[in-house]
Amino acid sequence: MVDPPTSSNESPRLRSRMIGLAIGVLLLIGCFLVNLVAGAARTDFNTVWNALFAFNDSTEQVIIRTARLPRALIAPTVGAALAVAGALMQGLTRNPLADSGLLGINAGAALAVVATTVWLGNASMQLYTWVAFAGAAIAAGAVYFLGSLGRRGMTPLKLVLAGAVLSYLLAAFTIGLLILSERTLEEIRFWLAGSVAGRSLEAFWQVFPYLIAGFAIAFSLGRQITALSLGEDVARGLGLRIGWVKAMSAIAVVLLAGGAVSLAGPIAFVGLVVPHLVRFWVGVDYQWLLPYAAIWGAILLSLADLAARWLLQPQELPVGVMTTLLGGPFFIYLARSRVK
Repeated sequence: MVDPPTSSNESPRLRSRMIGLAIGVLLLIGCFLVNLVAGAARTDFNTVWNALFAFNDSTEQVIIRTARLPRALIAPTVGAALAVAGALMQGLTRNPLADSGLLGINAGAALAVVATTVWLGNASMQLYTWVAFAGAAIAAGAVYFLGSLGRRGMTPLKLVLAGAVLSYLLAAFTIGLLILSERTLEEIRFWLAGSVAGRSLEAFWQVFPYLIAGFAIAFSLGRQITALSLGEDVARGLGLRIGWVKAMSAIAVVLLAGGAVSLAGPIAFVGLVVPHLVRFWVGVDYQWLLPYAAIWGAILLSLADLAARWLLQPQELPVGVMTTLLGGPFFIYLARSRVK
């Protein structure tokens, strides 16, 4: 039996969501091009085009290829990864404050990378990526365990408190390691604040396959996360294998958050802010929310990187500072209005 009102309402909704995706993609392309042009040295689009497709080894083109192009690729990729990881965690835990930065996952990955740098010196990007995954996974398991202790099991407030405590603890260990090794502090202090500057294309391509795997897993779970976000009883009634969905979601979060931290350091609040913003357009349907979060997370971090470069020219701020300036007040708003 066909329900005409539902059918008539679904078509405009689908059209508006498709239009929103198209607008987001166009804005993202615009941000990418502006990131290639913007910098201390003035560059036009013709020079950028030649650097990409007719390279002649000139100084301007070398700058674009070795400095601006990696940055223009890494910023949106990291932003998309953090936003999708945050959206997954919010749906999985039904916690509006869930985010890989707030729940200690980024701090775990950062501690693992710092410890590797202290003990092994300048290691390969492949090793840094794997230790970041390990640190993120251990931190995620620890937060989930601590947040589940007690009679009532896991609650949004207990999860946030466990994440905050673990984040401070891991940050203290990280600072302690850096105090013991001033050389390591000089090498990675900008990275620790969250930065997409100074990365190479080789580093990007080494991490990119893991991020793609994380995106693929996340997008394939959209329908299941939507059901799970309504409650475990509802999900079981729909025949959902909750343990399998949680395990796959955890793998996706570790791949996305760990890969992002290994590339750009512990950038906070992107995974918190973006999912809440896109819910205004797409509601709680994760089949749409996750792609929207990826696009607008990429746009947000690209714009934050541009602002970090322009605000104090010729000096620049770490992009993590810009996201904190945006996300801090947003976190306070959510803590006051959404957590009961």
